[in-house]
Amino acid sequence: MKQRWMGLDYGTKTVGVAVSDELGITAQGLETIPRKSEKKLRQTLARIEALSKEYKVTRIVLGLPKNMNNTLGERAEATQEFKKALERRTGLPVVLWDERLTTVESNRILMEGGVRREMRKARIDWMAAALILQTYLDAHREELPSGHADEAD
Repeated sequence: MKQRWMGLDYGTKTVGVAVSDELGITAQGLETIPRKSEKKLRQTLARIEALSKEYKVTRIVLGLPKNMNNTLGERAEATQEFKKALERRTGLPVVLWDERLTTVESNRILMEGGVRREMRKARIDWMAAALILQTYLDAHREELPSGHADEAD
């Protein structure tokens, strides 16, 4: 059974979006959804719903911004509310996944790749979403449907 999963990096101004391949092995950055207002989610949710249908997504992995001491702050609480809204809108299961340092790592990867500063800003959110999704896929390889795990495992 083939399936795609979606990764999201939820921020106050943008939402980075990534999707997995159909085998659930690799994550690719897809796009950054701009947010007009931190309080308004309708357009953001509509775009995520449209992308989830277009890519036939079966699960969403949402980055949870934990503090470095593993506590949850204000942004984590907002993310948990966004999770509920996503589940209502898409009807898909939404999994929260620790996203600590994914933005820092995304910036490092883009810098090492020679991406200029103005271009990094446009790509950093979907790169962070790809990292969130990839770390989730790697950690949950055994949960993939039969035939999806590496034969060498």
